[in-house]
Parts: sequence; C-alpha cells; structure tokens
Amino acid sequence: MMVYLPMSQKVLLSSKEIHIILHRLACQLLENHLDFHNTVLIGLQPRGIYVAERLAKILKEDYKVRDIELGYLDITFYRDDFRRGEKTLEANTTKINFLVEGKDVVLIDDVLYTGRSIRAALTAIQSFGRPRAIELLTLIDRRFSRHLPIQPDYRGRQVDAINEERVQVVWSEHPDEDVIYLINN
Repeated sequence: MMVYLPMSQKVLLSSKEIHIILHRLACQLLENHLDFHNTVLIGLQPRGIYVAERLAKILKEDYKVRDIELGYLDITFYRDDFRRGEKTLEANTTKINFLVEGKDVVLIDDVLYTGRSIRAALTAIQSFGRPRAIELLTLIDRRFSRHLPIQPDYRGRQVDAINEERVQVVWSEHPDEDVIYLINN
C-alpha cells in the first residue's frame, strides 16, 4: 500500500524580492557589457525565456539600452537524457535571429540544478557560430545539487535545497504576482 505524504511549500521569493533581484542582475549585466553592442541574451527554453524577457525589458525601459538582441534556445535534442525515458519529449522553439559568431553570449535560465541543461545549451549554441565568450545567468542557484562543474557568472539567489525539495518559479502576466516556492515532496 502506497502512503502519500502531503506536499509542503514555502515562499522562497516574493514578487517584490524577484523584482529587486532582476534589477540587480540587470545592473550587473550593464556594468559588465555597457552598451551591449557585442552582447546577446539567450533564454533557455522553456522557462529561462521569462527571465531573459524580463531582463531585456528592464535594460530597455529603465536603463535605456537600445539594441539588445534577445533569443530563445531549445536544448531538447542536445540533452544527455533525451532518449532515456518513456515519455516522448516535445521540442520548444529556437529563435535566434542574429549571429553569435564573435559575440559575448549570456545564457539565461531560471533554476540551475544539476548543470545538465547548461551543458546541453553549450553544445546547442555552437550550431549558431563560435561565441567570443559565454556567461551564465540564473535566477536561482541550487548549489548542492550539481552533477557537472558548472557555476553561474550571475546569480539571483543561492538556495540550499536537498534532493526531495524542488524550486518552482511561477511567472504571472503581472510582475507583481510572480513568486518562487521551495516545495518539499
């Protein structure tokens, strides 16, 4: 007989805290890339695109950065677990309408967990040219869960979550309703 324990969740970051963190990350990007003339932002599908879109909007509207190139990268077929499960994986859209050759690429994801998605992204981005440099920005860094030696250059919040816990990022149409939960299964 299977016993199901109730799932508990706590708010890890409120919408106000997310807002503050996104502005801090935008300032860090601005400090390191100035006018973004040689820098592109690439959000990883499916959830990294929301972070990337919010950062691009902040940089354009609040800091008057004019020409930000923003793309979306699907890593589905580059994952090392692509054919391992019973579930058929469905690809997301890749939208990169610019060259990455010789550019500084900032890969953006919502949660850095094992590092396997980032490894897949590093392989996938090579299909679009050879970047000058690649940096990683993540909203949440689960530091005790890494399977690969990958660390973010920019991190919103570092979280010490054990294996049974997971981080859930909930994006809303209205930024004042965003929330990040730590869920214990």
